[in-house]
Amino acid sequence: MPDETSKQTVADSTAAASAAAPKKQYVSFDPGPVTLDSGLEGVKLDFNYGARIIIPDDGDYHVRLTDLYTSSIVYDADVRGAMVTSTKKYYINFRVEVWKNGELALTHDLDLKDKNVHIRFPVGTLGDILAWFPYSEEFRKKHHCHVYCSMSEEIAGLFKPAYPHIHFLKPGDTPPDCYATYYMGIFFPADDRFHQPVDHRIVGLQKTIPYLLGLDVVERRPILTPSKKRTIKEPYVCIAAQATSNAKYWNNPRGWIETIDFLKSLGYRVLCIDKEKCHGYNRHWHTIPYGCEDFTGSLPLQERVDLLAHADFFVGLGSGLSWLAWGTGVPVVLISGFSLPHSEFYTPYRVINFHVCNGCWTDSSEEFKHADFSWCPRHAGTDREFECTRFISSGQVCQTILRLIKDHKLNPKRGTTEQHRRPSDGQ
Repeated sequence: MPDETSKQTVADSTAAASAAAPKKQYVSFDPGPVTLDSGLEGVKLDFNYGARIIIPDDGDYHVRLTDLYTSSIVYDADVRGAMVTSTKKYYINFRVEVWKNGELALTHDLDLKDKNVHIRFPVGTLGDILAWFPYSEEFRKKHHCHVYCSMSEEIAGLFKPAYPHIHFLKPGDTPPDCYATYYMGIFFPADDRFHQPVDHRIVGLQKTIPYLLGLDVVERRPILTPSKKRTIKEPYVCIAAQATSNAKYWNNPRGWIETIDFLKSLGYRVLCIDKEKCHGYNRHWHTIPYGCEDFTGSLPLQERVDLLAHADFFVGLGSGLSWLAWGTGVPVVLISGFSLPHSEFYTPYRVINFHVCNGCWTDSSEEFKHADFSWCPRHAGTDREFECTRFISSGQVCQTILRLIKDHKLNPKRGTTEQHRRPSDGQ
């Protein structure tokens, strides 16, 4: 048995460690004032950042919030001259009850039918929005509501032709008479349970969104349509070798060179469609792979869709252009080791080497650091750094490409069959 002195030492050490640990900073949003009338004089309510109820100070009030799906009372207290708001900011099927002077005066169940609903997407990211947007349409169809999506105008332009019932807003704009607002994202730190009910590292980048919106958790592909006919006569393949973090790169120095040589030997033109020819930070820099054709540049995304739509297939990383290629309906060879296959969309041509360290992005014990381009949480500074992709060989990638060519009956020396286009429903 430890004596009292040792107990106190342990207690002091624990307290010191707790004090030294940095306080976690959770995101918050400003949804603006509550303006919609509830039907009860002086009381206003909306669902623009969780449930929000304004209670006046002209009487004795009691407010109860219930999650109707789980039959759970999540708030139940006397209130006067204050705003009541739920801690959960994602979709919950709320019931709001208000008693005034001891009598039940208001019962309001969340009802989105024919209401204006705002689904807000972040700015400055491509792959995430391509992954998340299809659930906006599913939400609209399920609730028969008027859905407004805010995002960059360029990305909105990709979706407009195939989603005529969605209203698109510029970032910062809000719809009129907005009844409910839902914020899309993966929120850090990942234990944030105010904005997301599950850890994205466990369910995957895309499938975290149906949890936020209360939808069936199934993969949904965005529908992206080309705006013009094929302009390149010869069979070609698109590749993208750049990423936002060094862990996403194919860090085998011979990988791209040997794979491009192999593709050209089959009769393909190989077009690199990255935005940047050279990208990196500090000691890690990556240039356009040797041997490919330079189609890099800050070009309109619709031009990328037009080019991808007529490629035989795409070879890329766990990054935005892979999601763009998937949205066009072309087969995708996806090379990744820092994420496990469930993190991105399903492709039968996923390339990962399980013989070495892998999956740190999808490890719930590791917190991704956006500011650290060289993030390698398990082996940084050792000879095992980034081994997850250094040990993905060109041979493994080329075998996967051969399987894809066989599956889709492609013969680049005789022209492309284009038999790989998406199903008609876009899913």
